[in-house]
Amino acid sequence: MRLFLVRHGESLGNIDEQAYRQFGDHNVPLTQWGYRQASEAGGAIASFLRALPSARRGKLHIWYSPFLRTRQSKDALLEALPESFVGDIREDYLLREQDFGLFTEIYDHAERKQKFPEEFEKWARLRNNSGKFYARPPDGESRADVAQRVRLFLQTVMRDAEPDDHNVAIVGHGVTNRAVEMNFLHHSVDWFERSDNPGNADVTLIEGTRSHGYQSILLHQACDREPGQESDLRDAYGADVTLTPKGGG
Repeated sequence: MRLFLVRHGESLGNIDEQAYRQFGDHNVPLTQWGYRQASEAGGAIASFLRALPSARRGKLHIWYSPFLRTRQSKDALLEALPESFVGDIREDYLLREQDFGLFTEIYDHAERKQKFPEEFEKWARLRNNSGKFYARPPDGESRADVAQRVRLFLQTVMRDAEPDDHNVAIVGHGVTNRAVEMNFLHHSVDWFERSDNPGNADVTLIEGTRSHGYQSILLHQACDREPGQESDLRDAYGADVTLTPKGGG
């Protein structure tokens, strides 16, 4: 089995946190640059599959999060992959981004504390006493919660696995994809806490068999833009939208 874990490409939220408030976390689009990144990730997967003996190639079954930026990244992957390589294409809500509850769309700790002082203090105590992995933001999910729902998703993947070579691409988010790797490779909580989210449009490959075990490698690392590079590619992909400046109406 091969799992290709693809984080979505650069989104408007990755270059300006104001986007999460303007569009809502689930509806933040990719930038033009992010779509290009995701397309290059699809090209890297296609190159890997072409290098395999045809008898071992199998179809690539694609799963993706329902959020806009992951749906757009999935579309970019499909543009880069030969149609003959692609099998089933399915959305699964279990692959959505971590839910931060009251803190959704507020990434600055000082602002969280100012708007929700009691809830912030409780969350801070939980992080201190129980650890970052287990502490739930108010009305939200802990990273442990994300790992649990990802484990449910992987049961579906394993149920559908074919007896011969089985290829799966998962187009998700940083925390979600890290939880997939943690569950599939039986990594510890400590591993999760020490690891970082993959970069936008990075591709992690998990490959192996049940009898011989599985290993992961970074198959493709996406290019980051240079400061000021191609400023027009900071626009939203596929929609005529712009970010409202802070303090705007």
